[in-house]
Amino acid sequence: MAAQFGRRLRKGATTTAVAAVAVAALSASGAPGTTLVTGSDDPQATGSTPPPDDSAATGNSPYYTDLPPLNTPDKPGTSTNLPVTGSAESGIPASILAAYKKAEQTVAASDAACRLPWQLLAAIGKVESGQARGGRVDANGTTFSPILGPVLDGQGFAMIKDTDNGAYDGDSTHDRAVGPMQFIPSTWATWGQDGNGDGRKDPNNIYDAALAAGRYLCAGSRDLSLAADLDRAVLSYNHSDAYLRTVRSWFDYYKRGTHEIPDGTGTVPPGLGGSTDRDPGSPSPSPSPSGPGKPTTGPSKPGDGGSTSPTPDPTPPTEPAETLAGVENAGTGPLTATAGDAFAERIKVRAKNKLGGPLARVSVTFTVAGDTDAAFDGGKKTVILRTGADGTVTAPVLKAGEKAGKFTVRAVATGRSLPAVGYRATVTGRPADKIARTDEKALTTEAGTEFADIVEVKATYKDAVAAGVAVTATMITDDEKPVENDKGPYFKDEDADGKTVRVRTLTDLKTGADGTLKLPRIYADGTAGTYRLRLTTEGGATVVIELKVEAAGATETPDPTETPEPSGTPEPSKTPAPSGTPAPSKTSAPSGTPTA
Repeated sequence: MAAQFGRRLRKGATTTAVAAVAVAALSASGAPGTTLVTGSDDPQATGSTPPPDDSAATGNSPYYTDLPPLNTPDKPGTSTNLPVTGSAESGIPASILAAYKKAEQTVAASDAACRLPWQLLAAIGKVESGQARGGRVDANGTTFSPILGPVLDGQGFAMIKDTDNGAYDGDSTHDRAVGPMQFIPSTWATWGQDGNGDGRKDPNNIYDAALAAGRYLCAGSRDLSLAADLDRAVLSYNHSDAYLRTVRSWFDYYKRGTHEIPDGTGTVPPGLGGSTDRDPGSPSPSPSPSGPGKPTTGPSKPGDGGSTSPTPDPTPPTEPAETLAGVENAGTGPLTATAGDAFAERIKVRAKNKLGGPLARVSVTFTVAGDTDAAFDGGKKTVILRTGADGTVTAPVLKAGEKAGKFTVRAVATGRSLPAVGYRATVTGRPADKIARTDEKALTTEAGTEFADIVEVKATYKDAVAAGVAVTATMITDDEKPVENDKGPYFKDEDADGKTVRVRTLTDLKTGADGTLKLPRIYADGTAGTYRLRLTTEGGATVVIELKVEAAGATETPDPTETPEPSGTPEPSKTPAPSGTPAPSKTSAPSGTPTA
């Protein structure tokens, strides 16, 4: 059996003193599972308790101070292969254990960097509700009746006025911690989850509550494989050094091994009782002492004995501990990137209070604004993150799209009427230091016709293929400072009415994966002459191509029906003889000249 210390205690001197005595006694005995975070024998010990970096999920409600059994679990150093036997006190009810493991898997899928261990959920569930009152849940994981903490009315506990109109805790005047993981309503409103996929977020359902606890513990980019982050996470649940030591002791115990027991057979911690903590059909509460699993009088989260000094009024975790004055740039440098690449610089914001100090757990919304196709990693235009213990938060990697130009990223405290911080970003087109034709054919046509050959060019950068390079094609004048020509060759396009129009400049052209670009067909108007086509890349590379337009009919095409005279035979004269001079006859020789 675990060492029992009476009842679940209020936060305060009594709790700390009793827990300290328990730890000292167990440590002296060499009992397993009693090495705590501040002990020199703990390989994860930090040496001192770190200051909490957020407010308590439970409203700093009281908790059970029972420590793990003195006997070592059957599988030291691992809980991969759980032993199948053991005491009910050291076991975890089947549905409760399944909920913890499912929460671990769900969080790992979306926030692998947190490294949430299910044993931490089990440790918190143990001290918060005795594993949902020994696993007294239905087939869906919902407790048979609500598990409610004491009324937080300032009488020996924190003063937290009602935030849910009694929806979760049945109290429309003050709040009470609710469910197996003991969330106060205001915290559940922010962190509640649907862990079993039934479409509801119920703090009395162990699947929902375990997943919510996992998300809460991972907030602020924590890595729970680090002792300091794990300590901060536990302290965010309840601001008490004794609470941290108690959770740590169970966490270490469960890591060494535990076993599964049937639902409803777990040990109910002493003092758990009240009309809201009874299974269906159980007897009414009685003031007489009761054993494990039997209801007793008093609040469902015991604590009506011991010190009556009130605890400080906590603030829900969605609010900073101090007054937020605004957010500011935390040293972000220039934001520039080439089209299609990621920005090397990450946007960083700092939340500050009215004295200029840092504020943790402030929700910050980052938004990509402006005419751009740039976005955060994953294609998101908006992301919401919380500041860490140092008051800063860094946005995800920003990726440039294909569109060159300038845009803005804004960061603002979520839901607050405070000024935003603006970050100007610039996307430049893909570079190319050379662009040239892929062949050397002369480009010639007759006025009023189209060029037979298609113009093809290739862009390179340092002799390597330059894919996705933006190219502009313009028919230009032959001036010292060329401008767009208003006559000569042109491209065809359609206007808003679908009518074909002549254009002499094309934009938004891009080279392909092999760096090449084929221009649309080029047409000639009725003006003959030699013209110039200029192609310019976004990186500044340029090529000028000559286009020649000949006058209509200037090129004589031979008549295929005519038969040329034999070589060496003079062609008969087609010029008529001068007036008065008879034309030579083709049938007779001149008079006096013998015929051949």
